[in-house]
Amino acid sequence: MRQFVILLVIVIVSTHYSLSSKGSSDSLKITVRDTGNGIPDKIKDKIFQPFFTTKPTGQGTGLGLSLSYDIISKGHAGQLYVLSSEGSGSEFIIILPVKIS
Repeated sequence: MRQFVILLVIVIVSTHYSLSSKGSSDSLKITVRDTGNGIPDKIKDKIFQPFFTTKPTGQGTGLGLSLSYDIISKGHAGQLYVLSSEGSGSEFIIILPVKIS
Protein backbone atom coordinates (compact mmCIF):
# COMPACT_ATOMS: atom_id res chain seq x y z
CA MET A 1 0.00 0.00 0.00
CA ARG A 2 2.88 2.37 0.72
CA GLN A 3 4.07 2.06 -2.90
CA PHE A 4 0.59 2.94 -4.12
CA VAL A 5 0.43 6.12 -1.99
CA ILE A 6 3.85 7.14 -3.29
CA LEU A 7 2.62 6.44 -6.81
CA LEU A 8 -0.33 8.79 -6.42
CA VAL A 9 1.98 11.53 -5.19
CA ILE A 10 4.21 10.99 -8.23
CA VAL A 11 1.32 11.02 -10.70
CA ILE A 12 -0.42 14.11 -9.32
CA VAL A 13 1.96 16.89 -10.30
CA SER A 14 -0.49 19.60 -11.37
CA THR A 15 -1.98 22.16 -9.02
CA HIS A 16 -5.36 21.71 -10.71
CA TYR A 17 -6.49 18.10 -10.85
CA SER A 18 -9.40 15.82 -10.10
CA LEU A 19 -9.31 12.29 -8.79
CA SER A 20 -12.05 9.71 -9.19
CA SER A 21 -12.39 5.99 -8.67
CA LYS A 22 -14.77 3.28 -9.74
CA GLY A 23 -14.80 -0.29 -8.57
CA SER A 24 -16.18 -3.50 -9.94
CA SER A 25 -16.02 -7.09 -8.78
CA ASP A 26 -12.68 -7.66 -10.51
CA SER A 27 -10.94 -4.29 -10.78
CA LEU A 28 -10.53 -0.77 -9.42
CA LYS A 29 -10.22 2.12 -11.87
CA ILE A 30 -8.59 5.33 -10.67
CA THR A 31 -8.59 8.38 -12.90
CA VAL A 32 -6.38 11.41 -12.32
CA ARG A 33 -7.28 14.36 -14.55
CA ASP A 34 -5.51 17.71 -14.79
CA THR A 35 -6.15 21.01 -16.53
CA GLY A 36 -2.63 21.52 -17.82
CA ASN A 37 -1.40 22.00 -21.38
CA GLY A 38 -1.72 18.34 -22.33
CA ILE A 39 0.99 16.07 -23.73
CA PRO A 40 2.18 16.60 -27.30
CA ASP A 41 1.61 13.58 -29.56
CA LYS A 42 5.31 13.47 -30.48
CA ILE A 43 6.32 12.58 -26.90
CA LYS A 44 3.25 10.70 -25.68
CA ASP A 45 4.77 7.30 -26.47
CA LYS A 46 7.93 8.16 -24.50
CA ILE A 47 6.56 9.38 -21.17
CA PHE A 48 6.69 5.99 -19.44
CA GLN A 49 10.30 5.31 -20.55
CA PRO A 50 12.99 5.53 -17.86
CA PHE A 51 14.96 8.78 -17.83
CA PHE A 52 12.66 10.58 -20.29
CA THR A 53 12.05 14.15 -19.17
CA THR A 54 10.99 17.42 -20.72
CA LYS A 55 12.81 19.39 -18.04
CA PRO A 56 16.21 21.01 -18.57
CA THR A 57 19.31 18.94 -17.79
CA GLY A 58 19.79 18.53 -14.05
CA GLN A 59 16.21 19.45 -13.12
CA GLY A 60 14.49 16.09 -13.46
CA THR A 61 15.41 12.43 -13.37
CA GLY A 62 12.70 11.23 -15.72
CA LEU A 63 11.85 8.35 -13.41
CA GLY A 64 8.46 9.35 -11.95
CA LEU A 65 6.14 7.92 -14.59
CA SER A 66 8.48 5.04 -15.35
CA LEU A 67 8.47 3.96 -11.70
CA SER A 68 4.71 4.45 -11.52
CA TYR A 69 4.22 2.26 -14.58
CA ASP A 70 6.45 -0.49 -13.13
CA ILE A 71 4.74 -0.41 -9.73
CA ILE A 72 1.30 -0.69 -11.30
CA SER A 73 2.04 -3.17 -14.11
CA LYS A 74 4.70 -5.39 -12.54
CA GLY A 75 4.03 -4.96 -8.83
CA HIS A 76 0.23 -5.07 -8.96
CA ALA A 77 -0.54 -6.68 -12.37
CA GLY A 78 -2.45 -3.54 -13.34
CA GLN A 79 -2.50 -1.04 -16.17
CA LEU A 80 -1.48 2.61 -16.46
CA TYR A 81 -2.17 4.67 -19.52
CA VAL A 82 -2.74 8.29 -20.50
CA LEU A 83 -5.33 10.10 -22.57
CA SER A 84 -4.20 13.55 -23.56
CA SER A 85 -4.66 16.18 -26.22
CA GLU A 86 -2.36 19.14 -26.52
CA GLY A 87 -4.08 22.17 -25.05
CA SER A 88 -6.74 20.26 -23.10
CA GLY A 89 -5.09 18.57 -20.14
CA SER A 90 -4.30 14.93 -19.45
CA GLU A 91 -6.05 11.98 -17.88
CA PHE A 92 -4.02 9.18 -16.32
CA ILE A 93 -5.98 5.97 -15.86
CA ILE A 94 -4.91 3.28 -13.41
CA ILE A 95 -6.65 -0.09 -13.43
CA LEU A 96 -5.81 -2.51 -10.61
CA PRO A 97 -7.11 -6.04 -10.29
CA VAL A 98 -9.08 -6.79 -7.14
CA LYS A 99 -8.31 -10.05 -5.39
CA ILE A 100 -11.07 -11.20 -3.09
CA SER A 101 -10.00 -13.95 -0.70
